[in-house]
Amino acid sequence: MFNKIVIIIFNSKSTVDYLNFLIENPIYIILVAFGIAFLIQLHFYLFYYLRILFGRRRTNVKNKKEPVSVIICARNEEANLEKNLPSILNQDYPDYEVIVVNDCSEDESEFVLERFQKKYKHLKTTTIKQDEKFYHSKKLALTIGIKAAKNDLLLLTDADCIATNDKWVEKMQNSFTDKTEIVLGYGGYAREKKLINNLIRFDTLFIALQYLTFALARKPYMGVGRNLAYRKSLFFKNKGFASHNHIISGDDDLFVNEVSTKKNTNIEISRESITLSQAESSFSGWFKQKKRHISTGKLYKSGIKWRLFCENTSRVSFYVLFTLSMLWFKEFYIYISGVFAFRILMQLVIFKVAMKRLNEKYLLIPSLLYDILMPFINFTFILANYFTKKNKWK
Repeated sequence: MFNKIVIIIFNSKSTVDYLNFLIENPIYIILVAFGIAFLIQLHFYLFYYLRILFGRRRTNVKNKKEPVSVIICARNEEANLEKNLPSILNQDYPDYEVIVVNDCSEDESEFVLERFQKKYKHLKTTTIKQDEKFYHSKKLALTIGIKAAKNDLLLLTDADCIATNDKWVEKMQNSFTDKTEIVLGYGGYAREKKLINNLIRFDTLFIALQYLTFALARKPYMGVGRNLAYRKSLFFKNKGFASHNHIISGDDDLFVNEVSTKKNTNIEISRESITLSQAESSFSGWFKQKKRHISTGKLYKSGIKWRLFCENTSRVSFYVLFTLSMLWFKEFYIYISGVFAFRILMQLVIFKVAMKRLNEKYLLIPSLLYDILMPFINFTFILANYFTKKNKWK
């Protein structure tokens, strides 16, 4: 059979011979499908993910330091504000303000902010009072914070995030050029010696690898509110969150998906620009968080949805068809295993570089397993969104 296939490949005059062979031997469709899945994966790794190694971002060649407004929305974040806000307030940057929107907090957040205001003159706060007749999402709080900002350059993060370096504002600002209106940063999670923490950090790293390299390929589609910057003028030019204000979440990814273009979006991935927050400590907590994030994906632009669908489908197909091919085509095991090894080698090299650039550790070997599991786990999140209630504020 092997000799027959070789003869068909090298001596056939048209695709008719291939089709006839597959009709007579339908089991070989598995081998063909495996090859197609590999080629699709090869496209994503070489055309997109590889850019994390060589992709260059546009920088502010004039090194002009624009004034920056950092905006944080907080609801019942007393402990996080106490712990994390100093890292934001003590940035080494000449001209910036910090605006905290205290959104209907029922804890001691107000008093924590008052105490900080006495020490830091560049801290401003605004409070939204609880109204039982009117429920609002985080988007209202963020809109109020943006309106209160005196500067055009906005830098967004969350109350549970800490700036890992006092150059955070400077680094994010430095990625703005005359044509840049959006800068995508990386918001990671603090490492803990727990399996769920390891899985969450891998998922976060892989999502970042996608949206950062897609942006480098001039196909930006999302950002994360833990570390995101854009211009106030861009926000109001596009009427803020008006087009998706009825969606609870999406203040970060849906907004970027709507207003980003191949020319107006930049990335910043230096170690000094990273923010960190505490990951969920249980699978159930992460499950709720992921459901909220995935719920907005259906509203992405069709081109992006198609690319992400192809990536996930080809990844699952690659592993499933590899297994079937090894079981049913033992005479080709050298070639099949070679293709598999090449793809895995690409994955390990690119993940290693991404981990180094985004300051993530102890994820390389687990990535071999997580890369297989995550598409199936994401599918359960998608199904869960169809059968559960709407997500809350955060």
